[in-house]
Order: sequence, then C-alpha cells, then structure tokens
Amino acid sequence: MADHLPKALGPLLREARTRLAAADVDDPTLDARLIVEHFSGTTRTQAIADPERKIGDNSIAAIHAALRRRAGGEPVHRILGYREFYGLRLLLSPETLEPRPDTETLVEAVLPFVKAMAKREGACRILDLGTGTGAIALALLSAVPAATATGVDISAGALATATLNAGQLGLGDRFTALQSDWFEKVSGRYHVIAANPPYISSGDIGNLQDEVRDFDPRLALDGGVDGLGPYRIIAAEAARFLEAESRVAVEIGHTQHDEVTDIFRAAGYGLVGAFRDLGGNDRVLVFQQGKP
Repeated sequence: MADHLPKALGPLLREARTRLAAADVDDPTLDARLIVEHFSGTTRTQAIADPERKIGDNSIAAIHAALRRRAGGEPVHRILGYREFYGLRLLLSPETLEPRPDTETLVEAVLPFVKAMAKREGACRILDLGTGTGAIALALLSAVPAATATGVDISAGALATATLNAGQLGLGDRFTALQSDWFEKVSGRYHVIAANPPYISSGDIGNLQDEVRDFDPRLALDGGVDGLGPYRIIAAEAARFLEAESRVAVEIGHTQHDEVTDIFRAAGYGLVGAFRDLGGNDRVLVFQQGKP
C-alpha cells in the first residue's frame, strides 16, 4: 500500500475505496467512508459539498493506518472502536463480541413484554447474561425508562466496556455490572433473563469467517462440544432468579431451534415465542416456566 494519500477530501475517499477494493474488502465504498469520516471528523455532506476540503496531516496518518488494518482483515468497527446497535453507539473492546444486527431481534422479541411489565408493576428487572458491550440491556433500558438491568459477564474487560457504554448513554444509574460465571454471583429475581450466549460448537470455530474467528473473543463464541452447553446451564439454573410469569429469551444459531427448545422443555419451560432475523433464519426463542 503506497504511503501517499491525497489531502483533499473527495480524492481521499476515492483512493481509500480503491485500496480497500484491491484488498477484496466486502464493501469497500462503505468502509472507506466510515474510516475517512471517523478519522478526519468530516461528514458525507461535506464530502459532497466541499470535495476539495483539505485534511490535516495527523488525520491522514490515522486514515492510512486504519486502511492498512482493514486491508489486513480487521473488521472496520474494531478499527473505529464502536458499533451502532439499536440506534445506540456502543464502544467495543478486545474482550467484547461485536454486537450485530441479528441480535436486535432479541431486543424486539422481549421489548413488548418489558414495556407491559414496566407499565403494570412500575418496574421491570432485566438480567443480561454474557452482556459484552451491554448491547441487549442498554437497548432495552433506552426504550423503557422504568426498567433496570444487571449485566453479567465473566470478563472484567467486557464489564468495564459495558459500564462505560451505560455511562455515555446516560443509563449508568439503571445498569449494574456483575462479574460472574453465569449465575454464580447472581442474586435477586428478574422479570426477564436475556442471553446471547456462545453457541458455536468448539470444532466449528475454525470454520468461521476470518473477521469473526480472528477478532471476536473466543470466550464469546465457543458453546462447547455441541454448541449447546450454555443453554443447558441457563435452563437448569434460571428458575431461582425468575419472578412469576417471567420470560427467558435466548439468541440461537439458525439450526438450533429444536435442540434448545427441547433443553428448556425438559427443564419445565414452554416456548412462547420464536423469532427470525432479517435473513429469515431462526434467531431468538422466548420461554416461560410452566407453559405447555
């Protein structure tokens, strides 16, 4: 990758796109725009209205470094340090999974229940297992002012990121971070237990897209020999932490609908909702204790 980048915004964007296209990046136009705008502090409107706008040397150097990282396979949002999720800007760290649009399906699946519970009880307590960036909990808190959430993660680094995100979004007073191996340190009772657990079987990790395998934390991907280990833990232990008529919502791999349903059914739960993602794949299951 040649060292010299144009200093005018329009040509800079074109050169960035050309370099990423040459590196076989999936969407070179979008990624070039994200990188240039982020590190130059410019907007799409400025690029159109003022393509000859000069960009400073420090910004050029930062853009150059970012383009090299992206061409080397690092996901663009890892380079930027944040990802948009459900309209919220969430900071990322090496210890967090990068939240993806598929997981917004889980937010949508439980949001009506959270709203109804908050309206009926004046509160809704949410337990987000494996919270990572805090994505699920914070999306629900942003939509329901009466809700509170505890975000559980085994990783101290992930919890530090989630806490930072909660504070930056003005949700820090309703979000509690708890370092725990699943339910180990959890106390109290909740109206909703939500989780996007690791659900890739250990043997399949190597077959994942490079951007996932090489940059998402393995701890957040590996679901054990058959990819179902975390669901067994949640199904076996959640009951002690649930209020009456509460819900358990889990994200699943697109082939796991029947197995996960069977695991929860054996533990005394009934399936009350199944939701597909934007690609039409099975993505979220919602359970309630005692339902047939």
